[in-house]
Amino acid sequence: MTVIALVSAKSSGVTTSALAMTLSSTRPSLLAECDPAGGTLRAGFFQAQITAGTGLYHLAVAERAGEDNLAQAFADHLVRIDASGNRQVLPGLTDPAQAPALERSWPALAQVMRVLSDEGGYDVVIDAGRLALESGRLHTTLTPAPLLHGADLVLLVVRATDQSLALARHMTEPLRNELTDRGTGADALGVLLIEDGPRRPHEVSEALRLPVMAALPWEPDTAAYLAGTGRTPRKLNKSALLSSARTALGHFQAAASRRTLHQQYPSARPAPAVPAAPQVAGVLQRLGQGRVDPRV
Repeated sequence: MTVIALVSAKSSGVTTSALAMTLSSTRPSLLAECDPAGGTLRAGFFQAQITAGTGLYHLAVAERAGEDNLAQAFADHLVRIDASGNRQVLPGLTDPAQAPALERSWPALAQVMRVLSDEGGYDVVIDAGRLALESGRLHTTLTPAPLLHGADLVLLVVRATDQSLALARHMTEPLRNELTDRGTGADALGVLLIEDGPRRPHEVSEALRLPVMAALPWEPDTAAYLAGTGRTPRKLNKSALLSSARTALGHFQAAASRRTLHQQYPSARPAPAVPAAPQVAGVLQRLGQGRVDPRV
């Protein structure tokens, strides 16, 4: 289906938004917590029930032993967030000091996520965390740049406040350049607006010179539950946040499809195509074991 990477200039609700989309997807979905600054789902949403023995760091260790080991480890380090196994999470780093070990593993992980989307029919949501720059480019250690390069869409998550816009404004040009030079094109970049503040979507779009591709309502009770700091809301299944996240995913999928069609024309800049190694593609078989068909 789609690979969507969420980033921010500063804490703007990236993880909560990514989790909301993963939970609300009508298809098999995966949330990959790939913030080099460390993950928060383990201590938050999962309430410390997942140990450091499970998660992203172990994939870097496996990748060094070969792609077949990476495929096996990827499936082994996912955590189910529903009984069917159709919604899963790859927990993030427990210590930012682990980030350098992943620098050489990001390209292989990007391939795995591409396979899950293109061949497995997954909605893949990447929590890429807060952007870090070095000499006007994405920092090679503190940002998982290869995951952004391979994503169908890269969404800059901002709140509807002047402060959030001021911080995000400095990130738009480096992101455009990065996606133009190494990704699938600058048109992959857009904004996911968190409606926590007075600014309206057209104001945000004008300020950042980017399209606002979707907006999520500010719903404190549901957001606190997803962050692990609040109780389960009584009417979680009727949550405006989850409903809007489901609608947003539909918009993203449509936008990704339009981009794919556009890239098929000779005049369009083709997306970089890297065939997945058979060992990497084998992750689908491992993930399919025990998963329930969501259409049943």
